[in-house]
Amino acid sequence: MILKLYQFITKVAGPLIDLYLLRRKAIGKEDPVRFKERLGYAAFPRPAGALIWIHAASVGEALSVLPLMDGVSKKYPDFNFLLTTGTTTSARLIESRLPDKAFHQYIPVDRFSSVRRFLKHWQPDLALWVESELWPNLIIETSKYCPIILVNGRISEDSYRKWQRYKSLGQQLLGKFALTLPQSKHDAERLEKLGAKNVKYVGNIKFDTPALPSDSQTMGELVGMIGQRPVWMAASTHPGEEEIIADVHLKIKEAHPELLTIIAPRHPKRAGDILEKLCAKGLNIASRSLEEKISDKVDIYLADTLGELGAFYRLVPIVFIGGSLVERGGQNPLEAARLGCTIIYGPYMDNFLEIKRELDKEEAAICVKNQNDLEETLEELIVDHEKQAKIASKAKEVVADKAGILDAFIDEITPFLPSAKRA
Repeated sequence: MILKLYQFITKVAGPLIDLYLLRRKAIGKEDPVRFKERLGYAAFPRPAGALIWIHAASVGEALSVLPLMDGVSKKYPDFNFLLTTGTTTSARLIESRLPDKAFHQYIPVDRFSSVRRFLKHWQPDLALWVESELWPNLIIETSKYCPIILVNGRISEDSYRKWQRYKSLGQQLLGKFALTLPQSKHDAERLEKLGAKNVKYVGNIKFDTPALPSDSQTMGELVGMIGQRPVWMAASTHPGEEEIIADVHLKIKEAHPELLTIIAPRHPKRAGDILEKLCAKGLNIASRSLEEKISDKVDIYLADTLGELGAFYRLVPIVFIGGSLVERGGQNPLEAARLGCTIIYGPYMDNFLEIKRELDKEEAAICVKNQNDLEETLEELIVDHEKQAKIASKAKEVVADKAGILDAFIDEITPFLPSAKRA
């Protein structure tokens, strides 16, 4: 009944959904040039041959499946890949990194007309769903065209509790996946209890994600501006965290007057609001998007651009992982670990619990409870370079030890590929 009610609502609420999308476009959350893709219209013809459709909600998920796409394309060089995401940020960052015979489209909104228009055009031969975004109409309709596999499936504690209330809906949706590859044993248990079939745990593919790229010219410019100043970074911050980071900077600056703090917000479009709040604290801010230089007087450098985290992770010794001092579930710490950073995160890492457990077990990261704890930890790390190096080295070891599962993923997916071959 819940599924039927959802489908009925998405049918009759078409005009409201259109208004919602138009509102998102007006505030910059939808691509105005490619807006029709969200309604299921394709930007170009379907290529001849087999087509594997991969859906990843945003940047992190999309990056995590790039090695899988590369691996499958080497084994089946004639296959085409359609990658869909839902955010403008993911589209800008991912398109230049796609392998040959792969292209990007925006995911259609989950209403029948848009979904059916999308599927009728692309006619996928196999669909890979990444992590946890379960859109009922998309899943139900796609299952009529081809097998669907849940790749690196994840379900948070909060989502698990919600799905338990609607167990029949979970069974109907998760039961459509021909194969479920969870990213942890804990996720495997939850997904099975909610109705997933053919669940096989082989590891977390995020450990095989390649290091974030960097530009040598950008690196040189940043090194020249930072010089010998002590520096740390708060990466992928969420609302409420920037003010905390600013207060931490002010406190530590008392003992380390040359301290430079870099803040890279998860959503750079929030830069204006962040600048206003931090300037009100009397801090000297420089903005990367405005091409402002890091002078000796700059307290905080706002890294409000896209695609440059790789450069910053290579430059800074200490990284705080955002979304973890406020209840947002945290962000992926592996990107920083892979590039030799000393990692700090807050108590709210629900979206990356398995990764957090691995890092905590090896003392390869530091979990702080609150702002005061963060201040004390930073004050210690800034002067204790030996401790910095030890923690960073352990983090790199964890990533290296857990990597190498790509072949196992491809082996599990391979039985579903022959049916995807098309003359």
